Amino acid sequence: MHDKASGQLLIIGGGEDKQGDCQVLQKFIELSGGCDARIAVITTATEYPQEVGDEYKALFSAIGASSVGVLYIKDRETANDLQQIQEIENASGIFFTGGDQLRLTSILGGSKIEAAIRSGFVKGAVIAGTSAGASVMSDTMIVGGDSSDTPKKSSLSMAHGMSLLNGVVIDQHFAQRGRINRLLAAVSQNPNVLGIGIDEDTAIVVSPDGRCEVTGSQTVTIVDGKNIVHSNISESKRHDPLAITNVTLHILPSGFGFNLKRRLPFICRT
Repeated sequence: MHDKASGQLLIIGGGEDKQGDCQVLQKFIELSGGCDARIAVITTATEYPQEVGDEYKALFSAIGASSVGVLYIKDRETANDLQQIQEIENASGIFFTGGDQLRLTSILGGSKIEAAIRSGFVKGAVIAGTSAGASVMSDTMIVGGDSSDTPKKSSLSMAHGMSLLNGVVIDQHFAQRGRINRLLAAVSQNPNVLGIGIDEDTAIVVSPDGRCEVTGSQTVTIVDGKNIVHSNISESKRHDPLAITNVTLHILPSGFGFNLKRRLPFICRT
């Protein structure tokens, strides 16, 4: 977690339930203040901002948020617009939709909107993101890669994220798209970085003290490479299969959590 932040992160693996009990989205509204929640939805990542924005506005209003605004930040000019910045400053919860994570970072990176998001997070605002909006939370993010092949040096491409959560790399739609190879390849590049794979309709709530709790219907996979004994990634060629030994793997459903600082799982108190 960012050392100076007092807000929480809600990192969603995509495909969250929007028609049933909406457990993950309900959690976002609860963390953001319940009936007093003031929500700002950022649609920058998606190619269909109007449709996606309308959908989430209706959902969050139905769940009980007192105020829901949609920010259509489509370019660098809009990312420095004063009216948009005021929407962020007034929000108790900020929500990134899915789409393309590189659109988010390339449009928002270094802008006044990004500065307002960081300021809100430091002061206690909840920052949530689904799918691509989840990937951008870390300082290094996965932006692409083949999830159908054996783990290889070439199985993923990475870029700088928004650094709201340090020391991790996040992948989404995890079990549904078979992305364990991508996460293993990412962790093998720097075993001090924790890999977090989040299934659809599932999320982690990250508190300022670095404790994560799982919510939703599926699971979260944690890949810890700190105790790796052998890895061939430095000497392997681009398309060679990776050799990695002594990787620690945790599979955590709702009711479980993980301490990022201690690198240990725990059972949540009821």
